[in-house]
Amino acid sequence: MKFSEKWLREWVNPAIDTDALSEQLSMAGLEVDGVDPVAGDFQGVVIGEVVECGQHPDADKLRVTKVNVGEDELLDIVCGAANCRAGLKVAVAKVGATLPGDFKIKKAKLRGQPSHGMLCAFEELGMAESSDGILELPMDAPIGQDIREYFGLNDVTIDVDLTANRSDCLGIKGLAREVGVLNSIDVTEVAITPVTPTIDDKISIELVNSEACPRYLGRVIKGVNVKAETPFWMVEKLRRCGVRSIDPVVDVTNYVLLELGHPMHAFDLSQIEGGIKVRNAFENEELVLLDGNTAKLNPSTLLIADDNKALAMAGIFGGEQSGVSDETKDILLESAFFAPLAIAGQARSYGLHTDASHRYERGVDPVLQRDAMERATGLLLEIVGGEAGPIVEAVSETDLPKERQVTLRRERLDRVIGYHIEDAKVSDILTRLGLAVTFAGGQWQAQVPSYRFDISIEEDLIEEVARVFGYNNIPNVAPTAALKMTDHQEARLPVARFRDELVSRGYQEAITYSFVDPKAQQQLHPEADALILPHPISVEMSAMRVSLMTGLINAVSYNQNRQQSRIRLFETGLKFIKDDNAENGVRQTAVIGGIAYGNTHNEHWSVPSRKVDFFDVKGDVEALLALCNDKARFSFKAEASDGLHPGQSAAIYADGKKVGFIGAVHPQLLKPLELKDTPYVFEIDMAALENRLLPEAVSISKFPSNRRDIAILVADDVKIGDILECIEKVGGNQLVDLNLFDVYKGQGVEPDHKSLAIALTLQAVDRTLEEKDISAVVENVVAELAKQFNASLRD
Repeated sequence: MKFSEKWLREWVNPAIDTDALSEQLSMAGLEVDGVDPVAGDFQGVVIGEVVECGQHPDADKLRVTKVNVGEDELLDIVCGAANCRAGLKVAVAKVGATLPGDFKIKKAKLRGQPSHGMLCAFEELGMAESSDGILELPMDAPIGQDIREYFGLNDVTIDVDLTANRSDCLGIKGLAREVGVLNSIDVTEVAITPVTPTIDDKISIELVNSEACPRYLGRVIKGVNVKAETPFWMVEKLRRCGVRSIDPVVDVTNYVLLELGHPMHAFDLSQIEGGIKVRNAFENEELVLLDGNTAKLNPSTLLIADDNKALAMAGIFGGEQSGVSDETKDILLESAFFAPLAIAGQARSYGLHTDASHRYERGVDPVLQRDAMERATGLLLEIVGGEAGPIVEAVSETDLPKERQVTLRRERLDRVIGYHIEDAKVSDILTRLGLAVTFAGGQWQAQVPSYRFDISIEEDLIEEVARVFGYNNIPNVAPTAALKMTDHQEARLPVARFRDELVSRGYQEAITYSFVDPKAQQQLHPEADALILPHPISVEMSAMRVSLMTGLINAVSYNQNRQQSRIRLFETGLKFIKDDNAENGVRQTAVIGGIAYGNTHNEHWSVPSRKVDFFDVKGDVEALLALCNDKARFSFKAEASDGLHPGQSAAIYADGKKVGFIGAVHPQLLKPLELKDTPYVFEIDMAALENRLLPEAVSISKFPSNRRDIAILVADDVKIGDILECIEKVGGNQLVDLNLFDVYKGQGVEPDHKSLAIALTLQAVDRTLEEKDISAVVENVVAELAKQFNASLRD
């Protein structure tokens, strides 16, 4: 946003210079990108009048003039500009004048004719990059007055780089309001007087898409003279804001845009058939724009149309056919509010970026339309004449932005800023920002003005108070932090400990998505009721995982397709289960899972090649459970699980509650899951592993231990775990170790039976066990096994 400092000071004039003003704006969040003079550095240029203008006798493209600069004698000046003519008021650089670039004017002869000065163009005064001919001044310009004084060139153009949320400052009105707040002074707004209609002509307006355009105002102005000259003061203000003068109608709409921050547009009334319709583009509809290019319109693009055709892209660009031309006699003036989301991105989709779209996609004050219409109408009638009809307004109140009320707490303000600003100062800041404020009970209730789209929550008000008060006015206070010992539970095991254990056993950590392919998950967990995402990345990633198994199997498939024959992966993360009793209906459970595929070891001459099996993975799981130092809490039970082989799977229990599973992936799922061989998986709830049993120091027995081996015959369907559990109970305190070291089936063993060789280690803490004590324990064990499992000693 470029603006003239002089124009801003017409609205608000703080007692600070240009540098201080720029610094103040930057510190308030309106970053100043540049400050440039409105004209080059020149001296000695005055207003003159061409009294005579004749052809140079020896040059076709030169003219010999006599110019009155208010002195006793006329100046003879040779000029090459095609627009030089008698009676023209011009800018004259007299002899001795200095132009930009340290170019000094001296007496000279051009093709034999004396020239005592120079008639200047905008370009030569550093007021434009290029110009056609010499500068033509208004006929009432006072002869002899210094050009710098006449133009008011002791001025600068300030370029402010506004953030997207500060659309309220995309006009002199908004900038002046901001400067007034920063300096605690009042703003003198321009007086906008409603124009009384002198004709009854009007046009109908229909809001087909009221959500995108909830307010549209139109006014017919007839009998305008578009060939009238735009006033010099308006042209100069536009120039200093980086806008080129085109014609008086366009200049007025641009002037209102810069002054109030509200875009406007004028249509040639004769080109409008029927009434105005604000609608979206039809399929394959086209519009020839003002720049001559043809735009193929998207159905999402909002249009201003009549009964038969599109007239303009709403809030972006006008159409060529309906635009104001030299032949225009009657116009329709438009002032509308378009919803930011309806305009955002539309201009860029056509490769356009206009002043109007820049403002509309950031937000325009939804109550400013009538003021903009009255202001533009008054200026047009003053410049191009004509008669104005009544304002026609179409509005959808339900679709207009609603008033917002935001609460600011005293305690919250002090905590966030870290400094106490007096209540009266806070109230004054918020009031000057345009908010209707009441203060009671340690909090402010603020009614947000319509032009502040960016204020909606308490933190927005805190930011406003801090920046207006001045970040540099908030004292620097070094933070203090007291050292405090953290609470540490020795019994709690960190997740990293389990990760380290698996890494030491040859696994690598994987991180998979929490959302998986619902088809693959349904195959592995047919009974699971998974959560389906309403807006997934893709169909293959649309279901929240109910187990880590789906992601890990997919990772194995991916790696085996890249010639990886041995894969060990593990992951820690959450699984998501529907639960009406949980918050938001979802129970999130932290788990650790792993998968093993391929050979037990990498290929090596000293290690036999063997595929991984159930007991390999069970050993890895037991290593994790051993970290808890409470072996008695956990048990494995043969039990079928979703997606696993029913004969090679087991459930993991802790304190009688199922906390995980282990097993081989079901053979029927290998092909659908694109697996070449059987992987083994496990998964355990982290809650069951997080706390370990702390060891207690006890005396070490000084007495010898004794080992006794027994070999028993039992039926094949007897579970070894049940046998070992039975021995532990019968063995009592003297049984210090128990180990199954051999399983045998074959010659000498009845069919459907197996032989189990078990080592029992016995030891007492207070004495040496005698043979009769040892024999008694062994006999009790054998008797109990015979009773419970029909076991017998093997010969």
